[in-house]
Amino acid sequence: MEIQVEEAVVKLILHGGNTRKEAYKAIDYAEKYQFDQADKHLQMAQEQFQEGHIWQTKLVSIRDNETIAHPSFLLIHGQDHLMTAQAELQLAKRIIEQYRHQQKLEKRLTKLENQLA
Repeated sequence: MEIQVEEAVVKLILHGGNTRKEAYKAIDYAEKYQFDQADKHLQMAQEQFQEGHIWQTKLVSIRDNETIAHPSFLLIHGQDHLMTAQAELQLAKRIIEQYRHQQKLEKRLTKLENQLA
């Protein structure tokens, strides 16, 4: 199946943006300690990133294409968009783990305070 470079670039941007959107939603839910929702949005972010990665692989597999040999600004932008989304997804996962840890500490602190009261 022959793909057009422009189509692949648009898919990189689309899925990169969707990855970032879902990762930030996951952080928002984690901030409220709603980890079921946070996990749901992390999963959605991961799926969007994987879709983008599929298009990245298709793009890289194009051979003998002048556009790839001399990448355009749009092509570089699309690849950068997906790469940034991957970094933000990884960071979101770490932030959410910190919120999980924070919630556990708050529960322990509350329990200790109740014992002293």
